[in-house]
Amino acid sequence: MRKILHADCDCFYAAVEMRDDPALRDIPIAIGGSPETRGVVATCNYPARAFGIHSAMPMARAMRLCPHLTRLSPDFEKYRAVSARIQALFHELTSLVEPLSLDEAYLDVSEVTRFQGSATWMARWLKQEALARTGIVISVGAAPSKFLAKLASDWDKPDGLCVIAPDEVEPFLLALPVKQLHGVGPATAAKLEALEIVTCRDLREWPLESLIERFGKFGRRLFELARGIDERPVQIERERKSVSVETTYHRDLPDLASCHDALTPLVERLMARLARHGTPAIQKLYVKVRFNDFSSTTLEAAGREALAARFQALLDGAWARGERPVRLLGVGVRLTPEAQRRQMTLFD
Repeated sequence: MRKILHADCDCFYAAVEMRDDPALRDIPIAIGGSPETRGVVATCNYPARAFGIHSAMPMARAMRLCPHLTRLSPDFEKYRAVSARIQALFHELTSLVEPLSLDEAYLDVSEVTRFQGSATWMARWLKQEALARTGIVISVGAAPSKFLAKLASDWDKPDGLCVIAPDEVEPFLLALPVKQLHGVGPATAAKLEALEIVTCRDLREWPLESLIERFGKFGRRLFELARGIDERPVQIERERKSVSVETTYHRDLPDLASCHDALTPLVERLMARLARHGTPAIQKLYVKVRFNDFSSTTLEAAGREALAARFQALLDGAWARGERPVRLLGVGVRLTPEAQRRQMTLFD
């Protein structure tokens, strides 16, 4: 039986700013770009969340929801420095650490003998040491799998510590709402609700074949998660499956011609980035377009070279799906499986 911890810093960027300026602790703050330049909320503290503000929300909307919101520009150099100290703490406990971002990681502590092998005591130690060494609060979940550990870390936020012991997995899952399963977004949740599938207990009543018929290959994942089946190991090195660049424009690109003009420097940035890392083997090319009504589309095609002409052709097809002003353009490549293995750490 594996013992997996999922550690997640609570509202990390905001937490660092509140640590450094205590006057920010009790007022709504958001970290992100300016509303005048179409910035979005990278993170916000809990007083701001009380107004309905959340990550990835346009900053202009956040300011409308909370007119007295304090906006701070992100200081990524400072955040990376704090993150490095927290990641070092994780490695004091185990070498099996899978970082997911600056503020989040999985730890496999199955073979750790410290704290008498108790995952609960390890989680408490991580929380205490992180606070003592960095002034940052982390929430930790402990469970027999990554899926359950992630759920556990979210369970009692902020400043949470939740342990799902092996003998607690079954009753926990039976009562778990399906909308909390990883990968279940609003559309899938609505489809499940229409089928009167509300909890994992309900989901278990459906045979695998029926779930695949209605949800495609994700139906198999639903079948497995409802039963707590998640054999994914903690991966020390993350696998990069794609490389991309994108830009959100201060003013909408009004037509296809202006999009073509804007795409050229994006392709140049992408090619330069690929060249810096040895030009990994490419499997597909793609273009991403976000229109001024916030709808998005991505169009991809097979290809082994990041040729500007191929991206321009993809842009024609993607823009035709909306035919309206564009606020964001992106270009990218998907790597071959062999290139993914070779490039695991190059883009981190």
